[in-house]
Parts: sequence; structure tokens; C-alpha cells
Amino acid sequence: MLIEFSVNNYLSFCERQTLSMAASSNYRENQENTFATGLARMPKLLKSAVIYGPNASGKSNLIRAALFMWDFVLNSSKGQEGDPIDVYPFLLNSKSSLSPSTFEMIFVEDEVRYQYGFSVTRERVVHEWLIAYPSGRPQRWFERYLDAESGKEVWNLHKKYLTGNREVWRDATRKNALFLSTAIQLNSAVLRPVFDWFDKRLRVFRPHAEISKEFSASLCKDAEGRLKVLKFLNQADMDIEGIRLESRAMSELGMEDLPPDVRAALQKEMSNTLVTEIRFERSTADTGKPVLLPWDAESRGTQKLFALAWPWMNILGQGRVLFMDEMDTSLHHHLVKFLFGLMHDVGSNQQRAQLISTTHDTALMDPGTFRRDQFWMMEKSGDRCSELYPISDFDIEQGAPLQRRYLEGDFGAVPTLKRFKAL
Repeated sequence: MLIEFSVNNYLSFCERQTLSMAASSNYRENQENTFATGLARMPKLLKSAVIYGPNASGKSNLIRAALFMWDFVLNSSKGQEGDPIDVYPFLLNSKSSLSPSTFEMIFVEDEVRYQYGFSVTRERVVHEWLIAYPSGRPQRWFERYLDAESGKEVWNLHKKYLTGNREVWRDATRKNALFLSTAIQLNSAVLRPVFDWFDKRLRVFRPHAEISKEFSASLCKDAEGRLKVLKFLNQADMDIEGIRLESRAMSELGMEDLPPDVRAALQKEMSNTLVTEIRFERSTADTGKPVLLPWDAESRGTQKLFALAWPWMNILGQGRVLFMDEMDTSLHHHLVKFLFGLMHDVGSNQQRAQLISTTHDTALMDPGTFRRDQFWMMEKSGDRCSELYPISDFDIEQGAPLQRRYLEGDFGAVPTLKRFKAL
């Protein structure tokens, strides 16, 4: 369960920006859009949050920040000494361009709240920390930081809480790798729940990347999985009667435009490589005769919804946290509401899954689907830094026309357009 995600000095973020999934106790509407953590003195958490803002405001960069943190936690220990860290600070300020980038997530795993974060430059980790709250009170399990005066790394490893081969893990940690990642490689049991949250709970879809249809296709290889995908699609009014998978050798696919010698070489190389073709079964309106339509004959929206079927069912079934950029691309407003509805529904989301997505679909602001504290805004400040803030910062009554107020500029985060003048 995600409580907060913060980022500072990364891409278009120059100051610390925080996305909170804590539900406001002042709002009473749509209680099904929240869930209890089971921890004492902890607020309910939101099942989803949507982020609005003009193009180039930094919405996608928030997803990229979550992606960087996720990837660095999982893979930093696999590199070599001296490898550059693929991090990019805010470059439109001379001071921030030389300063470290900071990432932090606060989350719940195995009924324990954790606060984990790190600061990095292209060369090294300059700060890393983990605070746990197993009994509601903070316990600083470890901290490492680069001392600015001596240029040496300072380590604080708590003997009571951080059990195991602490010194071995510390000595094995390269300056361009995380202690958390390294300790897990060396079989740290006490840190395993923290790492597993990133590895097994957190999912981040890369911005602008095509969502692969192969995961949903693999689920359709057996009858039970096919029925699940078919039910998912038809709940969204896709009117599909069946799904067929056909395997063909890649060498049989069209290569007519290639030179004969190149085509022959490729066909020989790919003769044993199989590709799966997906066909949707529908019936003719007049006779009811079944018709198989190829993948390319389907709309972009149908293709995307099919590609989302397995990830969505997996996120819901496993209680994962998903960061996604512009989920409304190629999807009708009603389909977007359908996907959010599965997240909010108590029956389909029994494992406390969460979704954070950017969007341009302002119709989602109509009363009924979301709570007021689920809407976030992103805009650029005068110094070209991205700023993230919730519309709950404004005085908003329940049932207020949020879409109209947003489009009229009451909450900011709308493009400022100028009349075009011909040269």
C-alpha cells in the first residue's frame, strides 16, 4: 500500500514534490474509493489518484521518477564500480544541476509502515535511509551519507533492528549502488519485505511505451484464462464472442518489400520462430454466422483494452500499486471510468490495489465517480519547475462542478494560449 511518493531535483522537478494517497477525513463521499490500512492511527488510503495539467507540465516526469526509483532499487547492485547512474537533475538552474536527486516512498508491507529513500548524483549515492514503524514509533534501521567536509561515507547501522551481516553488506556496497539492493543480494532477511514491496507490489508502466498484448495473449492459451479475458472485455461492452490464438512461423509473415536475398536469409533465420496471432470472434448481424477478425482490423481502443486485461486483473488480484501515464489514450471516457470502477469496486479490488495515472479526461471530474481528494494538478511555476498539488487545497463543496471550474482556470494547471500571429 502506497502512502506517499516524493521526488526532488529530477527532470522538471526542482523542489520537493509529494503525491499523497492519504484520504481526507473531511470528505464523506465515495467511501468505497478508500480502504483502511489496518494500522493504528493511520488514515484511510485512496484506491486511485488522477493527475491533470497542460502538456509539458511534468505529469509524465512523475511517472518517470517512480520508474527510476523502482528500477534503481531492483538493479543498482548488478552494475560495476564506476558505472554512471542514469539520473537527470533539474538542468534549468545552475545550482540544482550539480545537486543530487532525491526519491522517497512511504508504504505499508506486511502490516509495517516503512519510509525509504535515497539521494543520488550521476557518480554515487550520497544519502540513503530506512525508517520502520513496526509498533507505530519510528525506528531508524540504517542510514548512510556522504560527509561534505571529509568526503567520506558515514554509516549508521542499527544493531538491534538491522540483524544479520551488517558489516558484510556495508563493505560490499559500491558507492554507485544502494545498500538495500546489495544487502538483498547477500540474503538479508530483515530487509526482504522492503525490497519485495518494490519487486512484487510496485508496477510502473513506462511513459509513451506500447503496452504489450503478449501478456493477455499468454493468459488466453488455456480455456479458463480465455474466459477471464473475454469477461473483462465484454464487461466493457466490446461484444466479442470468442478469442482465437493462431501460431505461425515468423518466416511466413509478409516480407514482400524486401530484396529477394534479404528475404531468403530472414526466412531461413526465422523458420523456427513462432509468433502468435490474435483473432476476435464476432457474428454477422443477419445470419449469426461467426466471423474471425484479425488483430489489425480492431480499433485502437479494443487493442489497448485487450492489452490491459492481464495487467489489470493481475494488479487487482495481487494488490499491486500501479503508476501509469495517460491511461485514457485511445479509450472512450466510459472505458476509462470502467477501469477506474474496477479499482474502486469492493468486490473486484479486495487486495487493496492502487492506481496513479495522469489524464486529460476532464469528464472524470463529474460528480459521482471520484472523491475530491483524488484529483491532483501539475503546472510549471515561473522558474519553470513542475509543481504538484491537490485540488483539496481549494475550498470545494461536495458536488461542486469541478470540470467547469478546472477548465475555467480556478485550480490552475491549464495551458496559457496566445493568439497566433502570422509572420
